Amino acid sequence: MKRLVVKVGSAVLSEQNRIAKDRMQALVDFIAELKTRYEVILVSSGAVAAGYTELKLDKKILANKQALASIGQPILMNKYRKMFEHHHLIPSQILVTAANFNTVEESQKVKDTIETLLAHNVIPIINENDATATEELVLGDNDQLSAYAAHHFGADLLVILSDIDAYYDKDPRAHSDAKVRLRIEEITHEELVMEVTPNHNFATGGIVTKLKAADFLLKRGGTMLLASGFDLSDARSFLLSDTHVGGSYFKASEF
Repeated sequence: MKRLVVKVGSAVLSEQNRIAKDRMQALVDFIAELKTRYEVILVSSGAVAAGYTELKLDKKILANKQALASIGQPILMNKYRKMFEHHHLIPSQILVTAANFNTVEESQKVKDTIETLLAHNVIPIINENDATATEELVLGDNDQLSAYAAHHFGADLLVILSDIDAYYDKDPRAHSDAKVRLRIEEITHEELVMEVTPNHNFATGGIVTKLKAADFLLKRGGTMLLASGFDLSDARSFLLSDTHVGGSYFKASEF
């Protein structure tokens, strides 16, 4: 059975300073569908947004953002638990830091846990340990984390579900004639150093962080699909019907 890492961002999981329950439910239902065909590891953002529903702190202050992540993580996991329960699926939580990927030995420890969970049909839900990982909250994002997870944990494909539904040949917000790039084999240096432009109140990235995740995998023989997390039809077609209708698929030509 093939293995997927599915990453969902804060822009999909939250709206108007609260968890977007309908979109979260749609994601859970989709993962339950995927489980008939794949092993699934979920990388989920949303802890800070969930924490903000309980305590309105200024997210621009790092200590506040860490506190919100700490408050929000159990809230987020409880919502996942209740939603997956309807599909008779058990979710689990794995909090990681960059140190977990620094050495083969460290990443193997996490992988051993994930392998055990998958063997028992449990869905591992991974997130950066936001409450202490200052480098993630200031500079990083879960796009990069998901790429590390896909590479180190033996996934056949990384699927990023986002408010960005694909990679276009030009900015679709500024150009009405922008076209989706369905297949990307390489990413240039110029693309990787574009200005990061998050579109959402709780987001830490934008298209550039997704390109960096894709570039990391392309250079290691990995593959990635970028598709909408608001409308899951493109991801569903690609993953369950083997039909590439929309979204962008990253795969190097030599692999």
